[in-house]
Amino acid sequence: MTAPQSLLVIDDDERLADLMHEYLSRAGYFVERVLEGAAGLAKLRAERFDLVILDLMLPDMDGLDVCRQIRNLPEPIASLPVLILTAKNDPMDRVIGLELGADDYLAKPFEPRELLARVRTVLRRQRSPGAAAAPLPAQPLPPPAPVMNFGAMEIDCGARLVRIYGKPVALTGYQFDLLAAMAMRAGQVLSRQQLLEMVRGGEVGSFDRSIDVHMGRLRSIIEPDVRNPKRILTVRGLGYIFVKHQT
Repeated sequence: MTAPQSLLVIDDDERLADLMHEYLSRAGYFVERVLEGAAGLAKLRAERFDLVILDLMLPDMDGLDVCRQIRNLPEPIASLPVLILTAKNDPMDRVIGLELGADDYLAKPFEPRELLARVRTVLRRQRSPGAAAAPLPAQPLPPPAPVMNFGAMEIDCGARLVRIYGKPVALTGYQFDLLAAMAMRAGQVLSRQQLLEMVRGGEVGSFDRSIDVHMGRLRSIIEPDVRNPKRILTVRGLGYIFVKHQT
């Protein structure tokens, strides 16, 4: 029998944390709760988890700082998917969270079913690249190649690993899925809406521009010069294109 996936909830709202614990446990997950950021970081160092649900407003430290520290911890903790929760109306908090490497966000108040759907989507992305991808209407998604090579870049879909000049590159699950989805359609212009649907799955808001944040973060990792990108290009008014023939 497969062991349940483990979730760590870092939220000082005890009532909400209890509700999340009850709902996600009934859905088959093993859930642990802590009320402070420092306690959450200590838990991550001591135990193995599959996903972190992180509130941005904590009593001892800023949730954004917790996210930053998670990404600076040794692997495999640094690549752990993070779903941030925010009760703030300022969209910049969400943008900054995504820039720091969070995989997704959910605004409070939320329906438990939406939380469960987000958790399942993020965990599914961790297991297999492009699993949540929806094929483009005009051209079905081809079967993912075990390894895709683009000049100095190698994308190993089976191992969920990217190498540039033979050296592994650290990407979050969301970043890997975004890169893999574009690489599978190398040479095609993809709109923001298409990319969001391929990576996140299902319907997304027409004005959701979080893809730009993820794309900027991805470029900062894989591009030799982020100010003069050669691998992922912006097509003004249309979207993005992954360059098929790279040096």
